Amino acid sequence: MSYLNIEFPGGLRVDARVGDHLIRTDQPVRSGGEDSAPSPFALFLGSIATCSGIYALRFCESKGISTEGMSIAMDLERDMATGMVTKINLDLKLPEGFPKKYEKAILNSINLCTVKKHLMSPPEIEVVTTY
Repeated sequence: MSYLNIEFPGGLRVDARVGDHLIRTDQPVRSGGEDSAPSPFALFLGSIATCSGIYALRFCESKGISTEGMSIAMDLERDMATGMVTKINLDLKLPEGFPKKYEKAILNSINLCTVKKHLMSPPEIEVVTTY
């Protein structure tokens, strides 16, 4: 059985079925879509930020630190000629009362993000056709 399967429900929507979950995507209106869901690229970026978030959450849980008020904001730097993202900036807003002694440790924890690790050492991608 496949890890995930792609479905084409109409328009520029392309969905991924992963187990019992459906991940919906669409394109923005300016690109011909209906903007009914995030674009695949937005989900890609979201996976980096949410993976970082789960590592931050687990770190706080392990230390008994509340995550109330904690957030992560993402900003992008792009090559204007190619439009490609050249740098992803994540800004971790620590919750009030976060112990200063753990600031470096939570950053180290976030850097263990599995998505980031895969970007740093990307897998080979092979595309084949079948009938």
